[in-house]
Amino acid sequence: MGGEFSISVQVIAFLITFIMALIMGPIMIPILRRLKFGQTIRDDGPSTHLKKMGIPTMGGLIFLIPIIIASFVYFPQYPEIILLAMVTLGFGAAGFIDDFIKVTKKRKDGLYWDQKMLILVAVSVIFVIYSLNAGYLDTNIIVPFMGIDYSFTMPAWLFIPFSVFVLISITNAVNLTDGLDGLAAGVTLIVTVFFTIVAMMKSDWDFIKVFSAIVSGGCLGFLAFNIHPARVFMGDTGSLALGGAVGAISILMGMPWILLVAGFIYVVEALSVIIQVASFKLRRKRVFKMAPVHHHFELSGWKEQKVVLLFWGVTVISCLIGFLSLRIIFF
Repeated sequence: MGGEFSISVQVIAFLITFIMALIMGPIMIPILRRLKFGQTIRDDGPSTHLKKMGIPTMGGLIFLIPIIIASFVYFPQYPEIILLAMVTLGFGAAGFIDDFIKVTKKRKDGLYWDQKMLILVAVSVIFVIYSLNAGYLDTNIIVPFMGIDYSFTMPAWLFIPFSVFVLISITNAVNLTDGLDGLAAGVTLIVTVFFTIVAMMKSDWDFIKVFSAIVSGGCLGFLAFNIHPARVFMGDTGSLALGGAVGAISILMGMPWILLVAGFIYVVEALSVIIQVASFKLRRKRVFKMAPVHHHFELSGWKEQKVVLLFWGVTVISCLIGFLSLRIIFF
């Protein structure tokens, strides 16, 4: 008996980006060191992080460049994929500018808050409006725990600002999650694998399936250099790009509420900062030893690797719950 052995397109897309990221790492890390693009460490942070001072940042380029290249490779077959690539690049560019100011101007916060928000809002608005007008996006929102085919239609006047809010919120949440070796890349790897599998359910989502696999491969390749002890950090270049990618994927699939389930760690990290700031302003007391919450665990005596593994594990569980919320059963 004979037969053809074939590898699914998403597996090939994953491997292409993974291999390119593995190649990019040894190229980019020495360049970042030579340019003295080193990480600055917060004075009020865990003392164990002081040894990370000077480790190259802006390492998000290690996976961002392969993601863009791979997207163009698949562009002839999936023209819509360029939309996801461009919004990822747009958010990554905002992060790159922020990182560049930090390392060259020695300004701890990089872009001022209003400058960064202006760029993020502009990219988000262009993405949402163009997607609607081009027919890549409708205003249907899938409801968690009601099944993948159950959705409600949101009026356009509400959907546009809602989608912009989702994009900006998830981008900042991923940015806040990026604080420990391998944390943001690992969590996002799991979340994008989740979206890759979900996107396999409908042919209309083929380009999302491929792009999600591309991002997953980039994250895994980056982890080879970012896992503890990290040789490079992704910086805002990487975290904003990943946030933009995940947010755009969830919006195009009509799944921003599902992202709250699968991306539970993003939500927890963002809420911890909101709670901390609100509590201090209203009561002059802090709820956590430090926010985002991953630092609270560190200051409570947990080793960095333990916190990361816990958050990865929680993300696996939250993604399994995400499958259940869509009524996708594999057994």
